[in-house]
Amino acid sequence: MTQEILFHIGQLVHHLRFAYRGVVVDVDPEFMHTDEWYEAMARSRPPKDEPWYHVLVDEAIHQTYVAQCNLETDESAEQISHPGLGQFFERFEHGRYWPKTE
Repeated sequence: MTQEILFHIGQLVHHLRFAYRGVVVDVDPEFMHTDEWYEAMARSRPPKDEPWYHVLVDEAIHQTYVAQCNLETDESAEQISHPGLGQFFERFEHGRYWPKTE
């Protein structure tokens, strides 16, 4: 059974294991990468049947793919620094990023 999605596009999050901040740019209701990726990258073996998030990492140039169990809300309400922000968001307001409108 797939769990409820706790984080949404534009929301600031904090990674519990690796202590980085970031912003959610996409949500998969369950794991959508390959088994090879999972074996190589998901070393803590988080559940595949829970939501997974694409996250732009603060002070970095990459994004990560993270299981819901490894994230919590980032309460700082401070902007992140990432070169890809403009690709996904139009503004930062009230502690969250607002997605670009088509």
